[in-house]
Amino acid sequence: MSNIQLGIYKLTYEDLHNLNKLANIYANYQANYYWSDDFSALYYITQAKAGFIAVSDTIANQELLLPEIQYSYALLDFNDLHIPKRVSKLIKNKNLSIVIDDNFEEIQEYIDIYHKNNWLSHKYVSILRQTQKFQNSNFKAITVYIEYQNEIIAGEIGYIIGATYTSLSGFSDKKYKGFGTAQLILLAQKLQKNGFEFWNLGHPYMDYKQNLGTKIYQRDKFLKRWYKAIHKNII
Repeated sequence: MSNIQLGIYKLTYEDLHNLNKLANIYANYQANYYWSDDFSALYYITQAKAGFIAVSDTIANQELLLPEIQYSYALLDFNDLHIPKRVSKLIKNKNLSIVIDDNFEEIQEYIDIYHKNNWLSHKYVSILRQTQKFQNSNFKAITVYIEYQNEIIAGEIGYIIGATYTSLSGFSDKKYKGFGTAQLILLAQKLQKNGFEFWNLGHPYMDYKQNLGTKIYQRDKFLKRWYKAIHKNII
């Protein structure tokens, strides 16, 4: 695979440790996506710590990681959390709570069911599983979900770095109205209770993120907050 074929540049492990290279990438607002064929846990953790959010895609029969340094990010500061009254009542009346663990494979299957174009592949999930070997990396991949009447109704996969949490992908069963929002609210409250600085929800253009109370940070302002927060170890 080549840069010319893909129309984007390869991002190597060495690039991620080259401060000058990273500075140029951060300053280049003509580009956001890069590519890599490195599916190692160490590469994944390193690109995540550098502020990239990676998805996967298959191009010319080869699965690749596509780390993205976004133009803008949706961040939730927990004091801005908006809780609709109907969802607050749902949480109370149904006595809802969240499970936080490492149930990657099962939650990935649910995401696959509810999203036709699911970029979170089995190979991608295997990286997240491998990251568990790096216990001293200040990085932890997790699953978060609501179980109701012995069914998983809504959930997501994401990762903790320092005092930040980043969402990757999730789902909610539309038969259970409000449960998806309930999962988000319960997670936000849990993060705040445990001293997290903010929640990184990635791309800012989805309505549910704005409804939750997120604010939009352009790349440069996001990175300033990001690098301060990821060095606070609360895992």
